[in-house]
Amino acid sequence: MNEANAPTGTAAAAGPAGPAGSAGPAELAAPAGPAGFVGAADTRPLPARAPRVHYAWVVAGVALVVLLGSAGFRSTPSLMMDALHTEFGWSMGTISSATSVNLTLYGLTAPFAAALMDRFGVRLMVVCALLTISVGSGLTMLMREPWQLVLCWGVLVGLGSGSMAGAFATTITGRWFRARQGLVTGVLTAAGAAGNLVFLPLGAWLVEEHGWRSAVVVVSLAASAVAVPVLLLMRERPADLGLLPYGATEPPPVPAADGRALARSLRVLRDAARTRAFWLLAASFAICGATTAGLVGTHFIPAAHDHGLPVTTAASLLALIGVFDVIGTVASGWFTDRFDAGRLLVLYYALRGLSLLLLPQLFAGSLEPPILAFVIFYGLDWVATVPPTVALCRQYFGEDAPIVFGWVLACHQIGAAVVAGLAGVARDRLGDYDLAWYLAGGLCAVAVLLCLALRTPGRTDRAVPALI
Repeated sequence: MNEANAPTGTAAAAGPAGPAGSAGPAELAAPAGPAGFVGAADTRPLPARAPRVHYAWVVAGVALVVLLGSAGFRSTPSLMMDALHTEFGWSMGTISSATSVNLTLYGLTAPFAAALMDRFGVRLMVVCALLTISVGSGLTMLMREPWQLVLCWGVLVGLGSGSMAGAFATTITGRWFRARQGLVTGVLTAAGAAGNLVFLPLGAWLVEEHGWRSAVVVVSLAASAVAVPVLLLMRERPADLGLLPYGATEPPPVPAADGRALARSLRVLRDAARTRAFWLLAASFAICGATTAGLVGTHFIPAAHDHGLPVTTAASLLALIGVFDVIGTVASGWFTDRFDAGRLLVLYYALRGLSLLLLPQLFAGSLEPPILAFVIFYGLDWVATVPPTVALCRQYFGEDAPIVFGWVLACHQIGAAVVAGLAGVARDRLGDYDLAWYLAGGLCAVAVLLCLALRTPGRTDRAVPALI
């Protein structure tokens, strides 16, 4: 992580060039505008000496903490479904409707959040999002009617978590990294799984021992606590510190000042929607959401409980899926830097569909090897689709990629929302989730066909030198 490619000052600080594949101080000290500063309108001087650790890794670390917490906050409703059903007598379909609203707003907020981050800054947007989650979760303790669950957990927590969705990770990697973008995207995406590792077992224990209200109190306090490192350590762009993005050998273009975040989000959608690639990515990612957050993330715990597994055991299995998701998603980021992203998606959806088709035969009233095999196999594939999807957005849509990915993610969450609601209704009507698992497996086959129809553009990112 020693940084050899950050600018080291003005031309007076020039020194010998570094080894092949990295730029020496003299090369990077060359001014991009008057007075040797980065960007045509940036008058901040460059530091006299490059830091040993590029600040991009600090920003990535803060983003990791934010995404860890955000994932844990989103996982809580699945833990409360049986408890809410028992206390209030609400049907699974009614409770799932709040989750559907949450997932829908989570997705629809993402593209606007990306544009708002460009307009008002990442730090302000993330802090406001965390406080919104804190308020929404805290108010849940006072609810007595289903509409209050929809308002608190569906609307407020959905808006807050959506502001820290995939567009946030895409914005961070796009601004701060030129090398290792796929790997960092994979690590940040895997934070969702790692968050489940902490919150699912803890939340299940709290619900079991102290009631569901204790779990939402913990979420509310944790969301407020996560805002602290964002306020203290988050920075907007490398130029704010006189740095180049990690792995860059020349300053990035000066971002255009555009005060119309809403208009920009809609303009990018209009332009992207004219391309075949956008619709193929959006449709396949909608299926991704339907077969992960919508079905497994929302209904795996109650489905396992239907077969006799305690809620705490089922939650631990879902958390274990997260363990292997961390491995699979980080590996997927590494693969995305090296292999064709479209082909990776074909492989991921095919394997996921196979595992979901087999799942109804694997449930049992106790922990058995078959369900553990599913946890491992499915976990490795859980959100491995994100790094190659982000990479394809970058390759097709360039600087608009964070907003385009926000819209693609909106489709992901709409797919998740539809299936979360329909699976709850199917459980109420049929008495089990079997049909939902089989249909999800069939949807993955459709996603394979969609990804086969993608024509991957040339890999322009290969021109960026790889840094150790």
